[in-house]
Amino acid sequence: MKVNTAEFIISNSDITRCPKANMPEYAFIGRSNVGKSSLINMLTNHKGLAKISGKPGKTQLVNHFLINKEWYLVDLPGYGYAKVSKNLKSGFSKIIYSYIESRENLLNLFVLVDARHDAQQIDLNFMEWLNGKGIAFSIIFTKADKLTKRKLADSIEAYKQQMLVRWEEMPPYVISSSSSGMGQEEILNFIEETNKIVSFK
Repeated sequence: MKVNTAEFIISNSDITRCPKANMPEYAFIGRSNVGKSSLINMLTNHKGLAKISGKPGKTQLVNHFLINKEWYLVDLPGYGYAKVSKNLKSGFSKIIYSYIESRENLLNLFVLVDARHDAQQIDLNFMEWLNGKGIAFSIIFTKADKLTKRKLADSIEAYKQQMLVRWEEMPPYVISSSSSGMGQEEILNFIEETNKIVSFK
């Protein structure tokens, strides 16, 4: 798939104000500072589509973007950043879980994790919650360019082993780099193929 158009539609904290659920929707979420905005900009070939900030926890709303006038890309608030106040964290959680549980046209949730780190408990717990709710999701390992090929392979393998302690099999995953474009084709092809088998007409 080639992204020809990507337009901002709405930001909000009220799930009832999300666009009508008449098109396929794919959301992106992860701990703050995992590189979510950079990944979204890389996927869409629009450098300024998702706002990148040096301050983790910047995304505080549900942001909808219409891609190729055919499907929605959703940028969800990050989670797990210690310097965000408890009230904001609580607000994020309500927004996130309300969105995930209510959007009937959400076909896949991409959970971003930093390829350089061991599996974090907050991510593992979140993915178990998704599985329990029957929410389709995939893992995107970000910042792959920060590691050598050998260290990247070792890091991914270690993550798999940590997941398999609690999972029967590793969920689908993609390795990505916003700097090099790694993973762009794989992610967009997955979305394109999924769109072909689902109709909202």
